[in-house]
Amino acid sequence: MSIRFPLAVGEWYHCYSRGVDKRKTFLSETDYKRFVQIMYLSNSSKKIQRSDLNSKTHVEILQTPRGKKIVALGAYVLMPNHFHMLIGEIQDGGITQFMRKLGTSYAMYFNLKNKRIGNIFVKPFRSKHVGKDNYLKYVAQYIHLNPLELFEPDWKNGIIRNKNNLLEKLGEYTYSSFIDYFGHDRVERGLLDKSIFDLLKNDMPTPKTIVSDATEYYKNNSEL
Repeated sequence: MSIRFPLAVGEWYHCYSRGVDKRKTFLSETDYKRFVQIMYLSNSSKKIQRSDLNSKTHVEILQTPRGKKIVALGAYVLMPNHFHMLIGEIQDGGITQFMRKLGTSYAMYFNLKNKRIGNIFVKPFRSKHVGKDNYLKYVAQYIHLNPLELFEPDWKNGIIRNKNNLLEKLGEYTYSSFIDYFGHDRVERGLLDKSIFDLLKNDMPTPKTIVSDATEYYKNNSEL
């Protein structure tokens, strides 16, 4: 059951959604990139149509002037059948507007490409309030660790065959803001709000520590 309550300006939320019927929502690299582009363009008080930018490259689209942002994005990850985001409410209704624009635009693209109709993601999206600074940092880490299940399915049970390889894989996963926090200079960094990026980056443990701490946590706790 979806958690629904007023989203307050100045507060942060862990927002997420899954494909309808748990279906895969990203079937190719092109799909992932399209969603990232729509994330960038949807965070604007202007109405910017992704379909009007078909002649532009991925980099050019992520450098398109957007005007005033409606949300602050602190972290994100795209998985084959779901996504997670850490989002701050900048203006009344900003998160709801952002998520609506994002879902509608991607569904139009995905349905046209795959000759289908209907929603792609379960509606409404789910959200959890992120109340304290230390929890804010923990949620960002949780979001960034999602891809581990693609490489080590039993990692939450403490079963990791090769931790060094796992860290390498995590650092190569481009459909996440994880690599933006650990030294990669890429255009996708522009999706993230500078103030929250600086706050999280300044106090973020090393990737090895993050994975070790999370593994220990899941031995004794249920999912976030």
